[in-house]
Amino acid sequence: MTISVNQLEEARRAHADGDGAIALGAPLYADVGGDMGMSFEFFPPKTERMETQLWDAVRALEPLGPRFVSVTYGAGGSTRERTHATVARIQRETSLPAAAHLTCVEATKAEIDQVAEEYWAAGVRHIVALRGDPPQQGTRYAGHPGGYENAAALVAGLKRLHPFEVSVAAYPECHPDSADHHADIDNLKAKLDAGATRAITQFFHEPETFFRYRDRVAAAGVDAEIVPGIMPVTNFASVVRMSAMCGTDVPAWMARLFDGLEERPEARQLVAATLAAELCRKLYAGGVRQFHFYTLNRAELAYAICHLLGARAKPVAQVAAA
Repeated sequence: MTISVNQLEEARRAHADGDGAIALGAPLYADVGGDMGMSFEFFPPKTERMETQLWDAVRALEPLGPRFVSVTYGAGGSTRERTHATVARIQRETSLPAAAHLTCVEATKAEIDQVAEEYWAAGVRHIVALRGDPPQQGTRYAGHPGGYENAAALVAGLKRLHPFEVSVAAYPECHPDSADHHADIDNLKAKLDAGATRAITQFFHEPETFFRYRDRVAAAGVDAEIVPGIMPVTNFASVVRMSAMCGTDVPAWMARLFDGLEERPEARQLVAATLAAELCRKLYAGGVRQFHFYTLNRAELAYAICHLLGARAKPVAQVAAA
């Protein structure tokens, strides 16, 4: 179908007064303005080389002034010490508010509470509270005897200890262990009712996926902040595997877009940045103002996406004062 210049102008005028005026009314490509916020997620390093890469990424993204940065936690607490050391160092040595992931897997309530107390003592005030995945891939989740049975119970336990800010997970395409969308949203409501501040979604690939989920959540009476999680496609085959594990649909057009780029990492990065930025622009047009980026400890791709969206670096002194 061919769209005429007049039709484009009519579309721009039709959206001139809405939230998407900048994103939808741009002549070709323009950023979304100055009211976009972001947060970044990292994983703890396993080697000295990976630690260098992580800290290069943290320092590169720090001038963008994210709302917070989070550090993941391996299944069964397998990265507990490295996660704690990374979070504590971010809190101690940078201007960035650090959030620590914490899960229920293979730990008693007393053990989890002790970890939370150590975070509080280190100045960390934000926890990303998750049920967690089974330590053995392909097995069903089972609560630890004497542990928190699920994320809602973990949130309640954290709030009993200290007035933590708590983020939790949300699943636009339904968690694989949920019976259906209704049960999944009931679980989200339980986490928010227990004291969570906001929910951050599992990654998804099309804006309509998020909008449909947001509508379902609103219809269920949930008015908490739902932040879309954005996963740049650094490796298409890996994203396909991860999507299959968490029940995320991979549209056919994505396979066509990345076809032939397996041996061209630089070209793949350019495509990935453009695709993620366009996803965010469409989400922005639908009223989204905060984005959570799964960085995979790679700064340049996340930086490029945020730059395309209009974020600009500031001196770190200004970031700390903001």
